[in-house]
Amino acid sequence: MTVPAADSRALPHPVREEIRLEGILHALSDPLRLQIVSRLAEAGQELSCSCFDLPVSKSTTTHHFRVLREAGVVRQVYRGTAKMNDLRRDDLDTLFPGLIDSVLDAAARQAARTATG
Repeated sequence: MTVPAADSRALPHPVREEIRLEGILHALSDPLRLQIVSRLAEAGQELSCSCFDLPVSKSTTTHHFRVLREAGVVRQVYRGTAKMNDLRRDDLDTLFPGLIDSVLDAAARQAARTATG
């Protein structure tokens, strides 16, 4: 049986052991990236980039997804012509138990506080 050629559209991701806390915190320090992660956590499944209506250009959106991918927060794969995004919750919860839930909870509390503020 032949092994298919490596997909030229495969995107590089850090393996679990390469994911660093400071990289995650940097990736989550931007409000748009935090919004992306929150949406992925709520969905609990892969979402295409086109599902995110961000108030920035396509190239800036691509940059934000790349920062999240390179930090190990999301996994991106091509499915046909769509680039699909999934939160790497298993990896993150194994390495840093409770971190993602704590950050997302804090972000939601902050949003509620500033909305009523």
